[in-house]
This record gives sequence, C-alpha cells and structure tokens, in this order.
Amino acid sequence: MKKLLLVTAITILSLAQVNAQDVEFGIKGGLNFARLIGDNTSKDQTVTAFNLGAMAEIKISEKFSLQPELLYSGQGYDTGIATEGNIALNYLNIPVIGKYYVTKKLSLEAGPQIGFLLSTKGGTQDYKDLFKTTDFGANFGIGYKLDSGLNFGARYVLGLSNINDVGGTTNKNGVFQLTVGYFF
Repeated sequence: MKKLLLVTAITILSLAQVNAQDVEFGIKGGLNFARLIGDNTSKDQTVTAFNLGAMAEIKISEKFSLQPELLYSGQGYDTGIATEGNIALNYLNIPVIGKYYVTKKLSLEAGPQIGFLLSTKGGTQDYKDLFKTTDFGANFGIGYKLDSGLNFGARYVLGLSNINDVGGTTNKNGVFQLTVGYFF
C-alpha cells in the first residue's frame, strides 16, 4: 500500500512539473449520504454526514484533466438497533479523479480512491476493531465548473473492498456525495 501511495504521489508531482502553469488548487465540501452494502444491510440504513478537503486540477489537454484530492469523509450506517443507533466511520480519502470535459464547464468524472479509517463513533462499544483500516473504492460522477472558480459536483463512491475485519460477513461502503468547491 505504501508503494501505491508513493507511485501515485510521484506521478501527480511529475505531471504538475510538466504543466505547472496548468494546475489549479482548491477546496471543497459537501454532504455524504452513506450506507453499507452487503450482508445484513438494507437501503433504510443510510446516514447523512459531511466531506471536506483540498484538491488540485492538473490539466492534461483541453478536454482531460486529473484531480487528486485529500478529503475527510464522514461515512457509516444506521444499525437499525435502538441501543446502537448510527455508527459513524470517519475516513481520510485520497481519490484521483480523471475528468473529461464534455463542454467547457461540464465534466464526467471517474477514478480510484484509497481511504484510511480514522475513527468510529456511536453505539455501546468501540467499533473500530471490527473494521479494516484501509478501504478501496471507485468514484463516478459529474462536475460543473464556473469561470469564477466555483464548482459543483455529484459523485457516487462504490466500495470495492470488504471493510469488515471479522469473519463471516462482507460489507462495502456506498456513498453518494454532493459538493461545492472553489478553485483559487
């Protein structure tokens, strides 16, 4: 995993050096509608949380750019058990998004992400020991960027790895994100 992060960082920095004049930096934040997908879950177990972080857009061509991000992401699920309630799973996510501009302002987005579980909260027990500390996912979405730097996005993060650290069950994160950001 450390090798993957190192290769990703070197690639991004190399691209930034090649086209340093075509890099924009920004911030973003928004709402998450998160749930677990897998064993013993239902669509009624969605929780609302927030995301917040920094991003850079590296222009590769007129139609294509890369957007690496560093995001705090509140995720989790509703246990459906009155004594336990919502279980918050707090992640530091690092997505690398490929953006294809359909028009000058509208983009289609997709790319991988790695997430690191920072903490859990809720319930009557410490849930952190029940979850793996690393999560892999794939992002799919759309974005709209105004000339002023203000931008809007809608994205679905599909969990690709089982986040349970106990045997017998398989669960993956599923997160729908709505964001507002600003490029400086």
